[in-house]
Amino acid sequence: MQKVYIYKRFERFWHWSQAALIFFLALTGFEVHGSFSLFGYEQAVESHRFAAWMLLVLIAFSIFWHFTTGEWKQYIPTFSKLKAQIRYYTFGIFKGEPHPTRKSLRNKLNPLQALTYLGFKLVMAPLLVITGLVYMFYRSIDANNMVIVSDIPLNVVAFLHTLGAYLILIFAIVHVYMTTTGETPTSNIKAMLTGYEDLEEAPNEDSNESEFSDIPKI
Repeated sequence: MQKVYIYKRFERFWHWSQAALIFFLALTGFEVHGSFSLFGYEQAVESHRFAAWMLLVLIAFSIFWHFTTGEWKQYIPTFSKLKAQIRYYTFGIFKGEPHPTRKSLRNKLNPLQALTYLGFKLVMAPLLVITGLVYMFYRSIDANNMVIVSDIPLNVVAFLHTLGAYLILIFAIVHVYMTTTGETPTSNIKAMLTGYEDLEEAPNEDSNESEFSDIPKI
C-alpha cells in the first residue's frame, strides 16, 4: 500500500461545499413545501434562493476545474467490469470477497460509480437546476410569453423540481452509505478530508515503474 495524494484541495472544497448546500436546500425546500416549520416560510424561501445561487456558482467553478484539469475523464463510463462491480456490492462485499477493481490516481471511480456520477451530473443536477430557475423566474418568463414555458403549468415545474430533489436525496443517502465500504468504514471519509488515501501499488503496464512513481511519497 502507498499513501497517495489523490483528492486535490479544490476537489475536497467542492465536494463538501456541494454536500452542505444540497442538504441545506433540501431542508429549506421541504419547509417551503410545508413539511415542517423551522426558519419560517419567508426566511426559508429567501435562504433557499440564496443557497441555490451559491450552488450555481459552485457548479460553474467545478465545471471549469474539471475541464481545465482533465478530471472530467474520471466520469467516462466503462462496462468492462460493471457486472462484477454490481455483484460485489450486492453479494461479494458481504462475503469478504476482494474488490473487483483497483482504485488509482487516474481511475478514482469504479465502473458503477462513474456511471452513477455521470447520471448525477447529466440528469439529476440539470433537472434540479433548470426547473429551479424556471420556477424562480416563472412570473417574469410567463409575462414575456417565452415559448419555453408557455404551455407548462407552474405545478408541473414544481413537481419536476421536487422529483429532482428526491432523486438527489436518494443519491446522497446511497453515497453516504457507500463511503463506509472502503478498507475501513471511515477511510473514504478521511481521504476526502485530508486528500491522501492508501492505495494498492500496481505495476505500470507500459513500463517497469510503479503507477505512482511520479507521486511524492510521505
